[in-house]
Amino acid sequence: MSNKDLLDNIKKLRELTGVGFKDCKLALDETNGDIEKSVEFLRKKGIAKASKKMSRTASEGLALVKQEEGNISVIEINSETDFVAKNKDFISFCKELSDINFQTKGNLETLTSTKMKSGIAVKDALVNLIAKIGEKITIRRSNYFDNKSGTNFYYVHSALEKDIGKIISVVKIEGIVKGKNESIGNKISMHIAASNPLAIEKNDLKKEIIDKELEIIKAEIINSGKPKEMAEKISNGKISKFINDNTLLNQIWIMDPKKKVIDILKENKADKELKIIKYIRYKVGEGV
Repeated sequence: MSNKDLLDNIKKLRELTGVGFKDCKLALDETNGDIEKSVEFLRKKGIAKASKKMSRTASEGLALVKQEEGNISVIEINSETDFVAKNKDFISFCKELSDINFQTKGNLETLTSTKMKSGIAVKDALVNLIAKIGEKITIRRSNYFDNKSGTNFYYVHSALEKDIGKIISVVKIEGIVKGKNESIGNKISMHIAASNPLAIEKNDLKKEIIDKELEIIKAEIINSGKPKEMAEKISNGKISKFINDNTLLNQIWIMDPKKKVIDILKENKADKELKIIKYIRYKVGEGV
């Protein structure tokens, strides 16, 4: 790794963790320059505080949503800089892609081979746009919620214009009755955008996520000087809190800190119990 690359990685790691230059360099040396492993290394040492944002690097672009007759599609298109994300040609391209994404029901493979209004395929139009703008642009991910087996809701956080933003959440809820409890769907989609759950409930949370977090928690406690047997007890409490904080039904309701999301579902039932079937949350650049 060149000195310039090392300095760039140190700067990036400092931005992610808030840790000093020396410790960031040590972490990168220990992990052969791997940013994600460096964050984990610093957390285990107790230097960096736990944060879901730490292991993620930012990228720019837009997320777009489209809704018709209860069906909803969402797509994320990335650019290298925010300057390009505000470019008229880029925005126009993204809007047309959002329409095509709805037609192709979130299938990216089908989308890229579909012809645009210009008569050329999306994949070729993408190459042309990259050549024109001079910056890497990628069609990153998409999703589609049909109007079967539940009612769909979405929320765009700090919308740049209608149905375009940097954070978009979509949720499908079973048990919604028109004219009775529809408003709760919009509120839950807003909660998802704000609270970023990793799963709906405890059983849905991937075992490897829990195991990795538990490993980090134990290492952090031991490195703080506490004996191993005490670390075991403390880590059990901390992992329980981690699970509650990251599962939608167990999260504290953003509009009333005395309640959890599961309580809100019970309070707003109409003809039958409310049940969250599935959800997604796109934050532009997250996890890139």
